[in-house]
Amino acid sequence: MAQPNASRAIKQLERQFEMSLVQRKPTGSTLTPQGTVIAHWARKVLADALQLLDVAEGLRTERAAELTVSASNTVAEHLIPGWLGQFRSLNPDVTIHLQVRNSTQVIEGVLDGTCDVGFVESPTVPRTLHSLTVARDRLVVVVHPNHLWARRRKPLTIAELATTPLVVREPGSGTRTTLDLALQDYTRAAPLLELGSAAAIRTSVLAGVGPAVLSTLAVSEQVRSGELRVIEVAGLDLDRVLRAVWKPPRQLEGPAGDLVRLVRRTANERSE
Repeated sequence: MAQPNASRAIKQLERQFEMSLVQRKPTGSTLTPQGTVIAHWARKVLADALQLLDVAEGLRTERAAELTVSASNTVAEHLIPGWLGQFRSLNPDVTIHLQVRNSTQVIEGVLDGTCDVGFVESPTVPRTLHSLTVARDRLVVVVHPNHLWARRRKPLTIAELATTPLVVREPGSGTRTTLDLALQDYTRAAPLLELGSAAAIRTSVLAGVGPAVLSTLAVSEQVRSGELRVIEVAGLDLDRVLRAVWKPPRQLEGPAGDLVRLVRRTANERSE
């Protein structure tokens, strides 16, 4: 600090404390007895302030070492375990919390700050959030091998699918939203059942309850084994993207940013 600024600061303190802190002489200035006591306590206050800053930095670092991820059911059941396993091996000191919800609830959690990053399968995300495509999948119509559709030689029409009661996800899920948007121009039958997870729907179809529309991620094993049959629907496009979503700023930092970059890198490696 420049000498004139120091002099002004000392004079301000003297007015505030209503006492002389410095004895001024032509040969220089020395602390008064009162000034000596004040200087002693000032050093202590400054040391404590620096310690406070160190503690605050430690708390910030500790908090940054926790990662809360929210994922829609399809992503959580079929993709997140592998992603988090890779992330954990590279970042063993990060504590990970996973919330499994439908896509609408994931977006709500990102917006209200209860999670650091979300993964959704819904067709759209709010403009107030940033998003990045991390994977792709496709919805397919599946039935039990004994279902009458399994014996069809021609694809279903979109109208036939729309007017058939289906086993579906609950409103707010990405799978349900994608299906509803695809069939919005057709007369719809009431759902046969509404269930809260792809696994529950898959079990229902395996039990012969009725047809359903599910992600290829959820039924690939059962289709390969012949336990389920995929039914083609003429003119129906149910390809979709799976996205990471987060609040601004655009550049996601910390453990959440590391996870999204790992997921993106994994997706690129699989596509090559």
